[in-house]
Amino acid sequence: MERYDIAIVGTGPAGLEAAITAKIRNKKIILFGSAALSEKVQKAHLIKNYLGLPEAGGADLQKAFLDHLSQMEIAITDEKVTLIYPMGDYFSIQSSGDMYEASTVILGAGMVPGKTYPGEETYLGRGVSYCATCDAPLYREKTVAIVGFTPKEEAEADFMAEYAGKVYYFPMYKDEVHVREGIEVIREKPVSVEGGMKVEKLITTGSAYDLDGVFFLRESVSPGQLVPGLEMDEGHVKVDRSMKTNIPGCFACGDITGQPYQYIKAAGEGNVAALSAVSYLDALRRAKA
Repeated sequence: MERYDIAIVGTGPAGLEAAITAKIRNKKIILFGSAALSEKVQKAHLIKNYLGLPEAGGADLQKAFLDHLSQMEIAITDEKVTLIYPMGDYFSIQSSGDMYEASTVILGAGMVPGKTYPGEETYLGRGVSYCATCDAPLYREKTVAIVGFTPKEEAEADFMAEYAGKVYYFPMYKDEVHVREGIEVIREKPVSVEGGMKVEKLITTGSAYDLDGVFFLRESVSPGQLVPGLEMDEGHVKVDRSMKTNIPGCFACGDITGQPYQYIKAAGEGNVAALSAVSYLDALRRAKA
């Protein structure tokens, strides 16, 4: 499998700056995120404190970011990263599309809104998952629930239905649902996940459902769930001034590290995180020489 020097998660100002800096330092990178970049940036009305762009609107900033990426020949891998596992001298990265490897990782995916449900973290890997297309073959002829937070997750429900014996779909949005025949759509809100050694039930505001697995399909996964063992501090990734986390080779930047939630701060931290990742790679190379 091809191994990248640096995998960057997030296409907001933090992740993009990290990618640009790493590319300038001649590192082999892969950038995960939305090809449309950050929705938060796109919807911003007016940004007055971004150096050099005193009257930029969100759409202007987004275009400038895209132009910069194009000039640097940096491609975006438009896949949702669902798990990053430290493997010693590299990281294994699971996404909605494939598996990847990288020597270092930079987390710059911004803040994840909302809290996890009781039991969600407890049963992660034991019936709770964040990627239906990744784990569907494990649930052949079994009963699963899919909690979708946006209409685009309906495609994953359809895919799961090709394997599972029964699929419950819980839409967390008001739009009309369009899923394949046989999927039971339930307009109830999850309350908790329960079980013994593995998931056994999803408790909702209206009932309790016996099942073998629950998939929570959010726009992004909270960092504490994304990287096992990652140290958190009041909902943010704990980093030092070099953007290092407690896991060697893993760095974080931007809103994910805490306030202030400012574009200029995020971009600056992305630069620092990339330089720290480059230094880490150089140290690994010298140790092997």
